[in-house]
Amino acid sequence: MIDFVQSLLQVQTIIAILASLAVFATIVTIASPLFANDKLAARTKFVTSERDRLKAAQRAALETKSDVAKLRERQSTGIFDKVVRTFNLRRVFEAEGTRELLRRAGYRSERHLTMFLAMRAIMPIVVAILVFVYASTTFASHFTTSTRMLATLGGLFLGSFTPGFFVKNASDKRQGLIKDAWSDALDLLLICVESGMSLEMAMARVSREIGTQSVPLAEELQLTTAELSYLPERRKALENLAKRTGLETVRSVVTAMIQAEKYGTPLGSALRVLAEENRKDRLMEAERKAASLPPKLTVPMILFFLPVTFVVVLGPSLIGVFNWK
Repeated sequence: MIDFVQSLLQVQTIIAILASLAVFATIVTIASPLFANDKLAARTKFVTSERDRLKAAQRAALETKSDVAKLRERQSTGIFDKVVRTFNLRRVFEAEGTRELLRRAGYRSERHLTMFLAMRAIMPIVVAILVFVYASTTFASHFTTSTRMLATLGGLFLGSFTPGFFVKNASDKRQGLIKDAWSDALDLLLICVESGMSLEMAMARVSREIGTQSVPLAEELQLTTAELSYLPERRKALENLAKRTGLETVRSVVTAMIQAEKYGTPLGSALRVLAEENRKDRLMEAERKAASLPPKLTVPMILFFLPVTFVVVLGPSLIGVFNWK
């Protein structure tokens, strides 16, 4: 044992051991890129399998949802569908902007389009009848026959725009909910993309996280994820997201995504710049609203605050003057 230790402590043995370690380190350094390539291939294979699994799940969900939607349409749109087909309202009222307006309001199915077209034909008649009956009973002594006819025509005109007003109001509210949560969703999307997720997986993750803050935005992201899984062109799915929301902030992000995918530029860098700009725009919008507050308060102060102030200040003096007399 002592001889073995003494042999290890010899200069020639130490040099041989160090040379062996150097050769081993050189071999490991040269071979490490080969092992890295193997890891990259395994990671690519895993991402591909996950993407295929996500596509299959989204297609199955869409097929199930479409079957349920068909059953609902058959059960609930019988009367409206008959009205639309009888009077051929699709040719009369339907236009390209009608479907886009309904999509922005969250009404995507064919049932919603049928109900909207039927209401555009029914509401003018209903409102005109109500106006005529009300003018003939309650204000019968005040309205002449010509005035009643004019009021009935006004009700007919107002009823024709009532469904559009309702859908436009719903669209504006939905756009407001999407716009309020878009900055947070963009930050989450940036984090997911920079962590190595694909665009489909990142949108699916963000839609689950942002649902507690904005249900409409979560629905739009889920629908975009589904379209990315089965549409032949990914650009078309992203453009559909911009059309359905109708917001300029969403359109700019969609344009950046399309250009990044087309030219091969890093998507994370583009999203980071857009997220920062979106935050600045949001801050500027808040400052603009704060700056417009004093002019808006001028009229309420003149009408409500100043008279009360005058009464409080001058009231005791007037009471003293009247009592002195």
